[in-house]
Amino acid sequence: MANSSGLNTTGILSRVTVAAITAALVATTTSAVAADQPKAAERAVAAPSASAFNTESAADAPINGLYGVTSGGDLYVYLPNGEGGLDSRLLNGYGWNYAKHMTQADHDADGSSDAIWSVTNGNLEHTAWGEDPVTIGGGWGIYNKVTSAGNLGGAGADDLLARDASGKLYLYLGYGNGKLTSRKLVGSGWGQYNQITGKGDLTNDGKADIVARDGSGNLYLYKGTGSSTTPFAGRVKIGSGWNMFNNLVSVGDIDFDGITDLVARDNAGALYLYKGTGNAASVFKPRVKIGTSGWNTYRLLF
Repeated sequence: MANSSGLNTTGILSRVTVAAITAALVATTTSAVAADQPKAAERAVAAPSASAFNTESAADAPINGLYGVTSGGDLYVYLPNGEGGLDSRLLNGYGWNYAKHMTQADHDADGSSDAIWSVTNGNLEHTAWGEDPVTIGGGWGIYNKVTSAGNLGGAGADDLLARDASGKLYLYLGYGNGKLTSRKLVGSGWGQYNQITGKGDLTNDGKADIVARDGSGNLYLYKGTGSSTTPFAGRVKIGSGWNMFNNLVSVGDIDFDGITDLVARDNAGALYLYKGTGNAASVFKPRVKIGTSGWNTYRLLF
């Protein structure tokens, strides 16, 4: 299935446009493997090291568009408008009907995504902007959550988190080319969460963090440690009442203040922005509505 159609051109446009906006603001801002052990095909022989990448400043948050996939498989992107909201959508591809998970990846630590990791029919695929999808490995159907929260292991390139049905959380370190190391078990009990997301630093310590929501609507912050073996510190409750939302997603900095933000969609299809503060004691500012309706048309947001 030609699910990269349109992705190439608009993906490049997305990064170029965001870079231009940012500059302006600065100036004035092998076969499928056993199901119980997914395996990345053609892995490199050693784990990546920090010296292999030019890492960002701790003060810089990723800047990306927000992507949505409809039930019909059409892929759209909304670019940040430079005013704390999103521009009108741009058709970015089609044929993504069977993708179960999709997440953006920044491989060169320049602050904008270079590719998408997706899981389709149990296979992990990597689609770089301007290129066709490449299968990285099989056996990924065991996971009910696959997402990249940025550089969690400290090497510079984005890494991948995956949770299985028993609630175990695994970390795959990225090599900066779409390929991944073997998985590392980094936690258990994560089945209590129905939302897990993150894309960069929320607490201004230079390490990528995530947030997770449980079935009671409580939101928790997991501060990043920069360690590939224990990537998160213990959770801290940062809010309640978050069950009003059916989707939480972070793509980085939406309002160009250098701090990662959170986007939330409610059951009526409205979209809200929670601007990050960079303060671990009070992670988000009060919500701002940035989309009045219609956002429930997307079965995936990333």
